[in-house]
Amino acid sequence: MADETLQADSGLQRLDKAAFGIIYGAIMVLSILLAAGDHPDAPMKTAAVLFGSVLAITLAKAFAELMSHALQTKERVTRLAWRAAWHHSSPTLAVANVPTLLFLAAALGWLSAQSAIVLSQSLCVALLVILGSRVGWVIDGRIMPAVLGGLFAGSAGLALAILKLLIH
Repeated sequence: MADETLQADSGLQRLDKAAFGIIYGAIMVLSILLAAGDHPDAPMKTAAVLFGSVLAITLAKAFAELMSHALQTKERVTRLAWRAAWHHSSPTLAVANVPTLLFLAAALGWLSAQSAIVLSQSLCVALLVILGSRVGWVIDGRIMPAVLGGLFAGSAGLALAILKLLIH
């Protein structure tokens, strides 16, 4: 029983440590999908733009973190420092993996591009709800703050998804 609790705690701790990148990645994916148009004609291009854009953003974040840390601490930039910056930023890129795969599936004709959009948006909103709920639970340890946290964070993602519908 103690081993199960320890494993659950370490899983939640990993989620908590990755929360910034996951939230940032979910918002980035939703934002990039905003620009994809209502019915993207080229799902392969959408997959490439989506993954490439999130990769560029993730690299920029890691590089900025690395350089600003060096300026603040006057420490040399080392391979270990780069690895730490990348490790902190990589959850952002991880969020783009499933949406990219969904658009690749659409390019292969396994699902429609519209389905890829809806599923990608749903994933991002779900991640925001989960992490918002986690924040509410960690802060107060009660159900109502967890529900409110999930609603608050999920509404940010839902607003971006609805904005896409309104724009296109």
